[in-house]
Amino acid sequence: MILMTALALGMAAQGRCTALDTRLPRPLAGWKREGRGLDTGHAVTLPIRGGGIETRIAIRKAGTVGIAIDRAGWIDAFAAGDRRALRMASERRGPRCSTIHKILYYRMRPGTYRVTVNRLKGDRAKLMLTHD
Repeated sequence: MILMTALALGMAAQGRCTALDTRLPRPLAGWKREGRGLDTGHAVTLPIRGGGIETRIAIRKAGTVGIAIDRAGWIDAFAAGDRRALRMASERRGPRCSTIHKILYYRMRPGTYRVTVNRLKGDRAKLMLTHD
């Protein structure tokens, strides 16, 4: 009984989302716009093949780059020509009342990177870059 009351109070305190993706922070505002290629300022929906996605990104300014995704999956980033994945700087859940599942952050320098997303279910995944 006490456990059920605690769960009910927790759900009431969180509130329910009446709309999704309406109050995204500024770096994620482009999540609602569909564009071409994985970049900042817009999201891109890519086909999942064999449980994964592979794409390339061009980083123009050094800093912490976030890769947002709308579903569970394993995201890795590789510097051009490198077989070892970059070390993740941090990971966060997507903002409350958004369709962003999580955001993984990497420290990147200018250059070209390969991004892979594995362990995906479904036929498409939505992704977007953020840059500090």
